[in-house]
Amino acid sequence: MRHLIFLLCFAITACVPGKKPDRKPAQIWLTTGDGSKKLEKIAEVNWTGSEPNAAVIVIGPTVRLQPVLGFGAAMTGSSAQVLTQNLTPAARSALMRELFDEKNGIGLSYLRMTIGASDFSSHDYSYCDGCDESLQNFTLKEDLSEVIPRLKEALAINPNLKIMGTPWSAPAFLKTSGSMERGKLKPGSEAVFARYLLKYVQAMQREGLPVSTLTIQNEPQHEPETYPGMLMAAEEQRDFIKNHLGPLFQQEKIETGIVVYDHNWDHPEYPLTILDDPEAAKFVHGTAFHCYGGDPANIAKVGLAHPDKLLYFTECSGGEWATNWRDNLLWNTQNILLGNLRNGCSAVLFWNLALDENHGPKNGGCDNCRGVVTVRSDGTVERNIEYYVLAHLSRFVKNGAYRIPSQEVTSSGLGNVAFKNPDGSRVVLVLNSNDSPQMAKIQEERMQPVVFELPAKSVATVVW
Repeated sequence: MRHLIFLLCFAITACVPGKKPDRKPAQIWLTTGDGSKKLEKIAEVNWTGSEPNAAVIVIGPTVRLQPVLGFGAAMTGSSAQVLTQNLTPAARSALMRELFDEKNGIGLSYLRMTIGASDFSSHDYSYCDGCDESLQNFTLKEDLSEVIPRLKEALAINPNLKIMGTPWSAPAFLKTSGSMERGKLKPGSEAVFARYLLKYVQAMQREGLPVSTLTIQNEPQHEPETYPGMLMAAEEQRDFIKNHLGPLFQQEKIETGIVVYDHNWDHPEYPLTILDDPEAAKFVHGTAFHCYGGDPANIAKVGLAHPDKLLYFTECSGGEWATNWRDNLLWNTQNILLGNLRNGCSAVLFWNLALDENHGPKNGGCDNCRGVVTVRSDGTVERNIEYYVLAHLSRFVKNGAYRIPSQEVTSSGLGNVAFKNPDGSRVVLVLNSNDSPQMAKIQEERMQPVVFELPAKSVATVVW
């Protein structure tokens, strides 16, 4: 009986004899844990009231939760390099359109940039090497050949693209270590560092690349030994924003949003230290999180304490430490999509957009990280699990969308998150973590529900 209902619900005619559906059939896009289907459109499903044993997901499209600002990754120096050097112009254009086109691609709409070098750059550099406190020699020249052209290409394809800038380190002359590696800001150099970040935003604007958001420091609680990094305590970041960067941006009429923390889920007290200070908080746009420690539930602690501030998820990388397709599909969907979004994040970004077959080029950091796509030196392209995880929402949740309430049915082994697009269409992502197929019913008030069967260990995006 169960499979009969499944077949009927996937027919073009309505499941209820003689009754026409109230609206066009829903579309379902499926990725399975065995990898046999990868973002594959499997059927159109009509609306029905059948199947009493289905897990019911009730959605509330009249209630607006957080806005959706985009999905994406980081256009690191390494990503820009492999996209530029490993592909012919025609092949690169095709891949960029696949990644960023909102109609014919997967519609990525948010890119994180490194302000100067990171562990995925060709070498260590800032935009003011050899500078003094006047910053007269500030220049974006290190990024002009590959990073900025790829950014412009992405923006031309997707005019709704947003850019986040993040420093891995202040210029060496402003640090206690005298190096891009290790150390902290020298006492008394805060005003100069604030002007350095201002110059970055202004220089990018002159290049036609408006910076939507700016984080103060990548992973401020980590002091890497072999690649650019810088320690910054919560109190130091609070005072830097309150006394230097915030007033400077206000004075210069900079609209770029200041985002704090930019580190793991496990220390919500860090952003709360900043946001609980009203003089600092008035300059703060939001808080950013990474995946390498803690639980995404901690995001909600910050959101509940300061509901007027936005929440971002800005970094997670796959790699050779986790190569099982099924496990990666389930973990990433459960944590990076459902966990971050249900706890209030407005944007979800992975780490490197593209790396080569050797997990690089690298600059002293992770030696086995995986990009959203792998662009090999022979010009072939592999779409990794992160590509499909992003695409399950980036392809369907459009600019101007917002999350809507959706009932959790975790007792049935199903997870979900739901959205409403500006054109009124609904998007519901459903995860089946069970070892067996599961019937699901999406119910909206005063509308017929849609019933469908989700295979074991799989993810579906339902759109209508």
